[in-house]
Amino acid sequence: MLVKDYMTRHPLMAEPTMSIVEAQRYMGENSIRHLPIVGDGKRLLGLITRQRLLVDPGRLGSLNVWEIAHYLSGLTVKDVMIKAGDVVTINQDATIEEAARTMVKKMVGGLPVTDEGIVVGIITETDLLAHLASLLGGTVSGVRVTIRVPDRTGEFAKVTSALASQGWGIYAAGGVPSPRHPGYWDEVFKVRGVPKDALVAVLKTIQGQEIVDVRED
Repeated sequence: MLVKDYMTRHPLMAEPTMSIVEAQRYMGENSIRHLPIVGDGKRLLGLITRQRLLVDPGRLGSLNVWEIAHYLSGLTVKDVMIKAGDVVTINQDATIEEAARTMVKKMVGGLPVTDEGIVVGIITETDLLAHLASLLGGTVSGVRVTIRVPDRTGEFAKVTSALASQGWGIYAAGGVPSPRHPGYWDEVFKVRGVPKDALVAVLKTIQGQEIVDVRED
């Protein structure tokens, strides 16, 4: 699962001469929060976010409404954009996990995807959330189970073996260290075409594991 498989290709972009008024309207009409600013050949020059379009009230305090309108109309995205050297980017061959780690570490909601400085796409937190939903089977109906297992080799194999013995298979799965239970993992998986009660009955036969949550969705 790589960035290039989940990024938005050919994202909306703008030139540095676009006014901030036009940029704000452009972003609003297209429901985007990140607008790469590019030069010739789609080379990244900067990035506009909705926050960058917020003008410091201190600059406007002494101006009347006409002066404010004139001031704003004279500003371009080049005046307020994050310069290319400060823009956090990622390569299209990076993993989805690396993109998520980078966003969390840098506290940004989107990453222009570049190849030698050329913008080839963009990936945002919305893309990652959509991927997470797909990874856990959130787009299909079935029985979703969270089961807490000891952090040792072979525990999840017990789950798959128990299901396989009934001729059932797992549609989607994921797991994380249990947040408040050191030494355990919370495994989440979805099974389709299986009655909820029958699935629970089989899982309860696995010793040393605890069903934390089970629901049909």
